[in-house]
Amino acid sequence: MSKYKATALGHSPNDGAKGAGTRRLKALIFDVDGTLADTESTHRAAFNQAFSAEGLSWHWDEATYTRLLDISGGKERILHYWHARGDFPHDISGSGVRDTVQRIHDAKTAVYEYAVHSGAVGLRPGVLRLLREAKAAGLRLAIATTTSPVNIAALLRTAIGPDWVYQFAAIGDASTAPLKKPHPQVYLQMLERLALPAGDCLAFEDSSNGLHAARAAGLATVITPTRYTASHDFRGCLRLLPDLATVTLAELEDWHGAQPAQPHVQFPAH
Repeated sequence: MSKYKATALGHSPNDGAKGAGTRRLKALIFDVDGTLADTESTHRAAFNQAFSAEGLSWHWDEATYTRLLDISGGKERILHYWHARGDFPHDISGSGVRDTVQRIHDAKTAVYEYAVHSGAVGLRPGVLRLLREAKAAGLRLAIATTTSPVNIAALLRTAIGPDWVYQFAAIGDASTAPLKKPHPQVYLQMLERLALPAGDCLAFEDSSNGLHAARAAGLATVITPTRYTASHDFRGCLRLLPDLATVTLAELEDWHGAQPAQPHVQFPAH
């Protein structure tokens, strides 16, 4: 049996009795990498191929990449790693560094996109069923991620079909939200686009950065970790689950209705 039980963190056994039925769930907001799909191993392999193509001796093993996931955003991880190595080039301009990082990241994205189209990545257990169940019940779906639009399209076009974008009422990504998680910018943008208060929505995440971002936007959050994020601190989440394989929309509605009030937003949306 998985070490992750259907655990409610930060709630007492009587929470359901106190708040059940007080709110109606109207929207589900999903992170992408690690949440909709367990993509991180494929991302790591793509980074390593891009480093090799650039003529670099860099190699991110699983332990290194796990640590780097504390940094949101692929380009941000490259820059952080470069600085940490101690051989950061002081003799080229800031634009030269940015150009190099962008070139590496573009190569990595191309490798990742090819891998996804080749079937290397699929949606996590229960995700597609839950998306369809929620859509059929009239709930709105949204995406709140720090990944690039190209990565999202590659994954969901393959997993859902060419009309995948029409399944979502709102999509926030690295192109719309430059402030990376744990900043709540992308979640605040999605709430604005949905024209819904945080109390009418649930967020789905796999990492502590994602949880902090969603919570700062006032969203109750369901966590489904991967092996890369299993050691993260998930205190404050609504539920901690191994995956969504057995989760029903009715359960989500019950959990949502039983939650205590969420904190006020601490950051502006823009």
